[in-house]
Amino acid sequence: MSKEGKVYLVGAGPGDPGLITLKAIECLAEADVVVYDNLANRAFLRYASDAAELIYVGKKGGHHTLAQHEINRLIVEKALSGKKVVRLKGGDPFIFGRGGEEAEELVAAGIEFEVVPGITSAIAVPAYAGIPLTHRSYTSTVAFITGHEDPSKESSSIAWEKIATGAGTLVFLMGVGNLEKIADALITHGRDPMTPVAIIRKGTEPDQQTVTGSLQDIAQKARSSGIKPPAIIVVGDVVRLRDRLNWYETKPLFGKNIIVTRARAQASEFSKKLASLGANPIEFPTIEIVPPDNWSELDNAISELDQYDWLIFTSVNGVKFFLARLKETGRDLRALAKIKIAAIGPKTAQELKDLCIVPDIVPYEYRAEAIVEEFKRQGVSKATVLIPRAQEAREVLPEELREMGFTVNVVTAYRTVRPKHDLDSVKQMLKDRQIHMITFTSSSTVRNFVAMFEQEKDDLTKWMQHIAVACIGPITAETAKDLGFSVDIMPDEYTIDGLVEKIIQFFRFSH
Repeated sequence: MSKEGKVYLVGAGPGDPGLITLKAIECLAEADVVVYDNLANRAFLRYASDAAELIYVGKKGGHHTLAQHEINRLIVEKALSGKKVVRLKGGDPFIFGRGGEEAEELVAAGIEFEVVPGITSAIAVPAYAGIPLTHRSYTSTVAFITGHEDPSKESSSIAWEKIATGAGTLVFLMGVGNLEKIADALITHGRDPMTPVAIIRKGTEPDQQTVTGSLQDIAQKARSSGIKPPAIIVVGDVVRLRDRLNWYETKPLFGKNIIVTRARAQASEFSKKLASLGANPIEFPTIEIVPPDNWSELDNAISELDQYDWLIFTSVNGVKFFLARLKETGRDLRALAKIKIAAIGPKTAQELKDLCIVPDIVPYEYRAEAIVEEFKRQGVSKATVLIPRAQEAREVLPEELREMGFTVNVVTAYRTVRPKHDLDSVKQMLKDRQIHMITFTSSSTVRNFVAMFEQEKDDLTKWMQHIAVACIGPITAETAKDLGFSVDIMPDEYTIDGLVEKIIQFFRFSH
């Protein structure tokens, strides 16, 4: 007997990835098939299993890839074959999302289904524009209306004579193309021509655009600003509150497209910080952290840990890979009981502290040379040192320690390799001057970025003339300069937090 399928009609929210619900994420993780529309943000698809079948049914080039009746048939067929199907829609499936029609088809076919509501753009987008749809001092009523219908046609299902003055706030979805007709219909049926109006394009996203006016001039203002779909139209006195409540578009990095070249596993923290400040972080990892080709070098060092006086970690990755291998070889933290530990940088130190290892030395400056200076300050000399690190790294630290009389063993704990990429979208953004800044957090991220554009070397030089470059520290900055980049930002504190603060300052004072 074949298993029974089930369909989840899931709302993904308006575009900001943080506005998807926990229930939606759970459904995506368990889905066999994901049938999705032209979502405002395809980042939602990352929650789906690698084994899930992803089927796009939205618009391409202005044309639907599948008509609605074909979409209905598709989700029914997949469910009848025993699949767990997620029908993923932007916003909420039951607010102008045709989810009701799809649910009726599922009932007719005898297929079990659930509805997972999403945050509709009708409420989220005005909120991100600083417009509360209701307010005790303005109105206690709100109406949601499709703007896709032509208000001048005889068979209109919208009662304009009632809608025009029947609710304090009117929210039109998909109405930009009919804006002038909508405004005229409202005025004709009794709405004050001076009623405030806001049009919000790509709401909740970093390139959100808002145009305000009144019913009598909003169409002209929309044309002048070049505003295009997708957009929400809000009509009502609550629009006046935007001047005081505009919280999103006033963020310090709002609207800035910033490329993050860190390894994907480490990029999320940096990206979240940028996004929280209003930026659009574009994750374009130029390095991938992978294990060494073989473990023999590190395993030999681990088997002889009692011969070392010091263990120096130069990165969080070094800590993670070393301790993971320590466990794999049948040992635990007790093997480090007699060894002193040094860590370069607060993040590396914190990684150790999280594992109940308190470093003996964390230099005041977050670079390798500072370890040498700290050893000199404390009078440490002629010790035996183990440095587990990346396969390719600067030789300054081991060389200077050897000059001081140390015995140094450098072993490979991990490698950084160049990931495979679809470069087309980033190339186009660079070409169209849509990128405001590129960030580099290590020399390898710079070198690999340049290598990825080997075929467009001359073009890259031209594109970079209009793009700011941010480097986490002097070594990375030196590499960037050697490769022909002008470095605009380098923090005093060589950390992600320090880099973010400098980025804020750069954009604050450059505009």
